Amino acid sequence: MPERRILGLDVGKNTIGVAISDPLGWRAQALTVIKRQNWEKDVEEIKKIVKAYNVTQIVVGLPRRTDGSYGEEAKEILEWGEKLSSSLNLPVVFFDERYTTKVAERVLLEADLSRARRRRTVDKVAAAVILQGYLDRSRRDGVC
Repeated sequence: MPERRILGLDVGKNTIGVAISDPLGWRAQALTVIKRQNWEKDVEEIKKIVKAYNVTQIVVGLPRRTDGSYGEEAKEILEWGEKLSSSLNLPVVFFDERYTTKVAERVLLEADLSRARRRRTVDKVAAAVILQGYLDRSRRDGVC
């Protein structure tokens, strides 16, 4: 049976942090950071990863306000994710990403990484935090 994995994305204005699950859907691992250029090039980069890892589902971090409501940025991400789903013909689910960048920064500080290295790494670690939260919740809820 071929490996099937879930892709996690932390979509920002300038970069997209990327994480990948293990084949069983237990653990998320930070993978890479895509520098955003334009829709076509961004999707092409994601498509390469989807193919290389036999991705069957994508989890996109959804930026919500602290009260849980959707702001303009969340609406943009919802549209972006739906467009990505259509482009790749894969299901895209959204997962609350509140505080994930702060968690990622804390993890990187505890790892004693330099400021420059943290800046290059934080987006993919945030993607891993988003994906791990989704995997944990899915297992708890009996989805995976």
